Amino acid sequence: MTRTYPDEPAEAFPQPPRTITDRKDRPIDVIPADDADTESLVEMYLDFDPADRAQGIPPVKEEAIREWLETILDGDCVNVVAKHDDTVAGHATLVPDNEDEHELAIFVLQAYQGAGIGTALVETLLGYGQTEGIDHVWLTVERWNDPAISLYEKVGFEISSAESFEIEMAIRL
Repeated sequence: MTRTYPDEPAEAFPQPPRTITDRKDRPIDVIPADDADTESLVEMYLDFDPADRAQGIPPVKEEAIREWLETILDGDCVNVVAKHDDTVAGHATLVPDNEDEHELAIFVLQAYQGAGIGTALVETLLGYGQTEGIDHVWLTVERWNDPAISLYEKVGFEISSAESFEIEMAIRL
């Protein structure tokens, strides 16, 4: 399948590490996943609400979570995490798809949703992707997920396909 990407590349995005203050006045560090404790990331996914899972990710059971994380943390993926104190509050990844395309996936714990952490994760992940030479990023989102669609549009994603119950969005870095 050939994806449609915007003609013009996006502006530069912030790079990790960075610290933001979320809408609940919590200091949030957005760092490369390599600098985070893997066990804290496993704990985040064990606490993740199954209702927020999409397309089978993240996995539900601990063994499957560990296998999935091993694949995306040790491979060619680009990963950032959001930390509040010692708690991993969110994780975002760019997974290679084709030769020059990466799929974006983002997960934020329910207690941290709606506070600006998702925006910081996506912006920082895209900035990290820019430093890694990534040019084309795409994602799918359920068409009724208005908060996520708004977030993606705010950072520069454009709708590239809306033919099913999911919308495909893309950005050129």
